[in-house]
Amino acid sequence: MAPELTDQPFSHGLTARILVADDEPRLLDTLASLLRSRGYDVSEAHGGRKACELIDQQGFDLALLDLRMPDVTGFDVMAHLAKGQPECGVIVVSGESSFSSVSRALRRGALDYIRKPFDPEELLATVESVIGKKSLLKAHEHIQLRLEKSEALHRYIVNSSPDIVFMLDQEGHFCFINSKVESLLGYQPSELCGQHFRHILDDRDVTRGTMALKGPNITADNPRTLEVRLKTRGSRRATRHFEITAFPIDPQTWPHSGATQGGGNGNGAQYYGTARDVTERKEAEAFINFQAYHDLLTRLPNRALFKDRLELAITHAKRGGQKLAVMFLDLDRFKVINDTLGHAMGDRLLQAVTHRLEKCLRKGDTLSRFGGDEFTLLLPSIHNHEDARQIAKKLIDALRAPFQLGDHEVFVGVSIGISIFPEAGETMDHLIQNADIAMYHVKAKGKDSYRFYSESMSIDTANRLNLERDLRQALERDELRVFYQPQVCSKTNRVVGLEALVRWQHPERGLLYPRDFLPLAEETKLIGQLSERVLDQACQDVGRWIRSGHSDLRLAVNLSPIQVEHPRFVETLMQQVEAHKFPAGNLEIEITENVIMNDLEQISQKLRELASFGVRIAIDDFGTGYSSLNYLHRLPIHTLKVDQSFVKAIRSGDDGACIVNAIVAMAHGLKLEIVAEGVETDEQLEYLRSLGCHQVQGFFYGPARPAAEIAKTLGITRARAASFG
Repeated sequence: MAPELTDQPFSHGLTARILVADDEPRLLDTLASLLRSRGYDVSEAHGGRKACELIDQQGFDLALLDLRMPDVTGFDVMAHLAKGQPECGVIVVSGESSFSSVSRALRRGALDYIRKPFDPEELLATVESVIGKKSLLKAHEHIQLRLEKSEALHRYIVNSSPDIVFMLDQEGHFCFINSKVESLLGYQPSELCGQHFRHILDDRDVTRGTMALKGPNITADNPRTLEVRLKTRGSRRATRHFEITAFPIDPQTWPHSGATQGGGNGNGAQYYGTARDVTERKEAEAFINFQAYHDLLTRLPNRALFKDRLELAITHAKRGGQKLAVMFLDLDRFKVINDTLGHAMGDRLLQAVTHRLEKCLRKGDTLSRFGGDEFTLLLPSIHNHEDARQIAKKLIDALRAPFQLGDHEVFVGVSIGISIFPEAGETMDHLIQNADIAMYHVKAKGKDSYRFYSESMSIDTANRLNLERDLRQALERDELRVFYQPQVCSKTNRVVGLEALVRWQHPERGLLYPRDFLPLAEETKLIGQLSERVLDQACQDVGRWIRSGHSDLRLAVNLSPIQVEHPRFVETLMQQVEAHKFPAGNLEIEITENVIMNDLEQISQKLRELASFGVRIAIDDFGTGYSSLNYLHRLPIHTLKVDQSFVKAIRSGDDGACIVNAIVAMAHGLKLEIVAEGVETDEQLEYLRSLGCHQVQGFFYGPARPAAEIAKTLGITRARAASFG
């Protein structure tokens, strides 16, 4: 096994280890003593075989060898040294003087040749010279090794840097770039060296990037820092964002010349710097900025961004004497779909609506989601009202086709209010507010249409706001009243049911009828609270009369579409009924055909649940709504109420009488009860009796009355018409 050798040079304070090999014991002892006298660490080997053994056991700096040794010659020892300790120097001390032997020894690596007998001083001088040279060679090798390690370390640091490290010449050409450029941008360092750095600048940043290094104030304390986009190699990879910091180089502090490994040698460098990849930071900043100004569900501009663009558009319109339009869009029937199918389906519907609306826009228009199911649209640079009208029609038509949400096919419409600058307002807030006012007028007139704002709307709106305020206070102050209109048996004149009708005892305007405030209650979503109050009071009043002896008395209540379409409609209704201990079999709810047909599947399920509790179902205003009658035999319908418009038309030979005939005959055929509304004359009553219509209500028996008056009437078992007058 080869001995372990030190990599430190022998000099100053380190003793050279010398092997002396000879087959003459006296000469060997003399030579060893001479060397020890000069402080060398000497090992003696009597013969070549012993020398080889010592070489295998320990390391030597120098070997003095005799060539003529039996068995193992000096040449053999030199070969053994070359194999085991190649750095050990050799001096031949031999009596062999032939040219061939000397030449052979020198070729084998001997550093010098001393002929026996030797001069002690000459030998010591030769040993000292050889050892000195070996020491210098070792020191040089050590320094070289350290330099190589240092260069490798710095190269590793530079190439392992998370940033691109580069050097540029005076003109901006790369004269060095580290290998990080390959992983970040896809370029080999060698292909960029010699290229101008604008070669990798994005086209949008070439001018700014090239001008950056021309500034006169770039110093080591004031480096040039800028953010630019750099192109990646090939078209499949995206442009990336980098923060570049560049410093000037003092030529006196950079005397470097010669080649280095990798991208360039740095010759002629005038600038050095780093390029840090900040793409993720820029993308995060862009996303945060997007969140601040966009609706994440629809990806549309939000209210803040819409107002910014509208403000800018108003400025341009004023400067150029142009018009612009603001549209306020509110989806019809969205709340019904959202409550019925859930918010996830509602979100999908909003995204689908957005997709259709965007197809109707011109370049430069701004559609934003204002909140919920409300959208706003900015139309800059229009010529007249007709331009806005055409866009509004496109938007309405775009939403008329059904939307497919999973297994459900749903329909939504849109109500659009339009305000034109400058007629409808010269400020951002006025234009948005007035478009909103116009939209509410569309809602009040039947929805799914558009209207332009006019000054008269502001007056109506002021009244509407006052009425809305009063209606909210009416709920708090208990100003609502419940009146009852009797439903009478046409044969016996006996009261068989009572329809609960709401009135509002306004403190200033007196008694208001449903037509005066129910549309507003539905629009402002107050209809739910209002209906709950009416049902609570009706259950109390009629429940008391039922318990006092009128066990068959029926309570009929009208329900709004908003109530019926609510997902918890059945649960809420039955909780109210049970809270008042009202017998479910005495309750009849009245809904219109249109409510049923808006969502036949869902409404059918709710009606069946109510019927299972014993609640009766009546179709109000029958004959005025949906044309298909297919639902009648599919749903648990108990009663048809003939609309008063048909009853009023009962005259000899009038078409209205024919419609009543058909409705009554159909009700008999389906074994449904029938109630005729709006009966006012003997002629109408007799005609209905003759058809077999056994229940009627109307002014013939009196208008709706407060509970106190109805209680007195119920004390008469068989009532005459006059008693209700």
